[in-house]
Amino acid sequence: MKCPYCSYEESKVIDSRSADDGERIRRRRECLRCGKRFTTHEVIETVPIIVVKRDKSREVFDRNKLTGGILRACEKRPVSIEQIENMVNDIEAQLQSSLDREITSKQIGYFFNFFLWEIIIRNCT
Repeated sequence: MKCPYCSYEESKVIDSRSADDGERIRRRRECLRCGKRFTTHEVIETVPIIVVKRDKSREVFDRNKLTGGILRACEKRPVSIEQIENMVNDIEAQLQSSLDREITSKQIGYFFNFFLWEIIIRNCT
């Protein structure tokens, strides 16, 4: 990390704290050349996931759109809102952990079917 005072590239971390409910890390640093202290904030950089639709158009993944679609699909099924939220979290985690930055809407449908079957099987036993 480059010092904002003398532009030296070496510094040591004096203190680290979580900020913004764990969304970022606040670090107090001290320059090894001039000894001045400064604060940096680290944020996880996320690369947007692109959904390729049937007609080959592309759009950025929208969690709310997925939730709405799953709510409509599960209207007449014995699936709770909590289970739907967990399903959306699981699908989004699956997409984020994938190395692919583009995914087809068909693949999202497969994930949905997989997690829905898990819920249905759990409800039957």
